[in-house]
Amino acid sequence: MDNLFYTDERNTQIVISLLKANNIRYVVTSPGTTHMCFVGSVQHDPFFKVFSCVDERSAAYIACGMAEESGEPVVITCTGATASRNYYSALTEAYYRKLPIIAITAHQGTDRLGHLLEQNIDRRRMPYDTAKLSVEAVYVKDKRDEHYCAIEVNKALLECKRHGGGPVHINLFTRYSRNFTVRELPPVQTIRRYTAFDTLPELPAGKIAVFVGSHRPFNEKETQAIERFCATHDAVVFCDHTSGYNGAYKVQFALCLGQQFAEFDLANIDLLIHIGEVSGDATSRKLNCGEVWRVSEDGEIRDAFGKLAKVFEMSEHYFFKHYSKPGTDNHSYYDACISQYKNIISALPELPLSTIWIAGQVSESLPKGCNFHMGIWSALRAMNYFNVPDAKGNCNVGGFGIDGCLSTMVGASLCNPDRLYIAMVGDLAFFYDMNVLGNKHVGNNVRIILVNNGQGNEMRYSFSPAASLGEDGKLFMAAAGHFGKQSKSLVRHYAEDLGYEYLSASTKEEFLIHREHVLSEKHFDRPIVLEVFIADEKDEEEAYQLIASLDKDKTTVLKKNLKSAAKSVVGQKGINAIKTILKKQ
Repeated sequence: MDNLFYTDERNTQIVISLLKANNIRYVVTSPGTTHMCFVGSVQHDPFFKVFSCVDERSAAYIACGMAEESGEPVVITCTGATASRNYYSALTEAYYRKLPIIAITAHQGTDRLGHLLEQNIDRRRMPYDTAKLSVEAVYVKDKRDEHYCAIEVNKALLECKRHGGGPVHINLFTRYSRNFTVRELPPVQTIRRYTAFDTLPELPAGKIAVFVGSHRPFNEKETQAIERFCATHDAVVFCDHTSGYNGAYKVQFALCLGQQFAEFDLANIDLLIHIGEVSGDATSRKLNCGEVWRVSEDGEIRDAFGKLAKVFEMSEHYFFKHYSKPGTDNHSYYDACISQYKNIISALPELPLSTIWIAGQVSESLPKGCNFHMGIWSALRAMNYFNVPDAKGNCNVGGFGIDGCLSTMVGASLCNPDRLYIAMVGDLAFFYDMNVLGNKHVGNNVRIILVNNGQGNEMRYSFSPAASLGEDGKLFMAAAGHFGKQSKSLVRHYAEDLGYEYLSASTKEEFLIHREHVLSEKHFDRPIVLEVFIADEKDEEEAYQLIASLDKDKTTVLKKNLKSAAKSVVGQKGINAIKTILKKQ
């Protein structure tokens, strides 16, 4: 029929678009209805070479022969019920011979499994040696679904050719749409993978930055490669205290990106090179990237910024050395970033006694070469506002839980008795992990700064969703009232009975008196606990508002205030009207 084109089911469109983007053209289909949206679309697209085979077992073996002969990936697709079970023999053959077969099986939805409904087979778990990877092409309802679906299909198509190749499985959700009137496939995020054996692509023109998530310490060779790359391309290295990078072109960006009432124009980046693992700084989500290149030896698809375009399965040293040129020294972008940071930090007013104020005082005085551990989230966020040039930062950002921060620090301290290990944690994290203080191996190189505000203050900041509950949020979300309700003697007795030196502060003056001792480069005869009591939780919020409002742009303030007023007074129609007004400004 001349009026049939592509299905309107977006997840199927995504599968088809990515097959075409990867030049995968062979399709062997078996009869049925559940996969009609896919088959009905590809059979009307001249790009694809579609073949029919009634027997699914035979169809899959036909695909094996095609893949071996052509050297290209081959799609097999079938309906629901037991049809897909007949693929197992040939997929096993493909697995052990590394043949790139892509099994696309259609289904009616996971919610229909297990309810005695006809033709609903559970394919969520594949036998190990039938597929290198099995993914779900979810039904797309919004942009978030679309992104997830595209990432999963990209993973599968890349995996069928990775490490020699092999079969993969895409479980395609359908609602049996009869609409085949879509003439043009909408664009889809397409990801490419490169190894050191491939011809690597050219860097795009424009502003370039390196982003480092949590990372082991860089060795000298790796640091020099990154520095040479930045000098070649006038790039910077965005870091936080878990990044492990202390070379040239380093920019501690949390303070700039964390401003509520100003735009950090220098965060508009054409290409972001992403290395490292989970970031310890949520402000990184404000980086506005044209596209992202991920560099990691694992070669996995990690799309932290939603703009992943290329994955480089190679060492970071190889990547940065490849794209560098000797004899260049460009640093105008770095100079601009540092200048903006200095301008913002210079406007810092006097803060009340709070986690952020303590972080500022600690950052100025950390012993050179010490190992500094931060608790999740409040202590980590606060420290990231400030530069700490001569200390190694650590935080359990892999799982991002409050448990284990003290134990991690103690474990590290046992490896280097001559190095100082200092932790800054909140009260919930402290009491969660306090049993490690009684470990008989704890040395005199351990020091702990406990910020005791009697609750999980992270859930009390205005930006937390839990703050919408008001005072009720203190009861369970912030877990206020536990552990002696800021008892002045509980931690003292515990620490002193275990042989620690215990200090406490309830004012700034008291903290500053103890700071010099706790952060001294000298080694004392026992470990130290300094407990700082925050009497008024409002001081924590005030400190946050002050440090997040240092760089105020009048237009941004106006937009935020009008948007807030619209939400509370005039509803969505009011918001739309105000957006129209602001666009004209």
